[in-house]
Amino acid sequence: MKAISRTRRLYDQQEMLMSGRHLFSRRPSQFMKRAFDVVFASLLLLFLTPALLILWWMASRDGGKAIYGHQRVGQNGKTFTCYKFRTMVVNADERLTQLLATSEQAQLDWEDDFKLEQDPRVTADGKFLRSTSLDKLPQLWNVLRGEMSLVGPRPLMAVELERYNTHAGYYLAAKPGITGLWQAEGRQGKDYSTRAYYDALYVNSWTLWSDSRILFKAAGQLLSGKSH
Repeated sequence: MKAISRTRRLYDQQEMLMSGRHLFSRRPSQFMKRAFDVVFASLLLLFLTPALLILWWMASRDGGKAIYGHQRVGQNGKTFTCYKFRTMVVNADERLTQLLATSEQAQLDWEDDFKLEQDPRVTADGKFLRSTSLDKLPQLWNVLRGEMSLVGPRPLMAVELERYNTHAGYYLAAKPGITGLWQAEGRQGKDYSTRAYYDALYVNSWTLWSDSRILFKAAGQLLSGKSH
């Protein structure tokens, strides 16, 4: 019975992807989602202020800036600066150039998903921030600025979006999120086709309740140490 239910669910999900119908183009939905983001992001920033100050100190105690900004593609293709607590050494870009020039394995990892499997640039504090996803908390400011949402597709670089192929339109329909369906489902598959599938599924099946469910799941993963 469970197998039949799962098969039916997968079939229904595929039907939604094929239909191309989603609520993001409707103004009432956009208004509700934006209001939800502003209220909860404001409350989180207020509630987490003491923790943010501690994380700021952790990220900056090696002498570098605490906040790192990188260009990402947002809703409708508009680029924005996505903020994170810095988790790498100060000269991370130079170190990356050196690694790619001297390590074949680093080249393969980077070509696969623009990440390094064992990244020597990550600081000790940075490993903690990444493993707990606390490095993403500055993105609450992106949410208040209207560049991101609490829930949505994972923010992509332009070069990553090219790998979404025909699913790129789904990504561009929504604001990138601090967390999303792919993360809530345990990051099933790290390839871009799988991530694109989850982004399309999220856009097609969005409701305010689904956002709430994903946020509760993200909170549970954070508390259990399984958020990374």
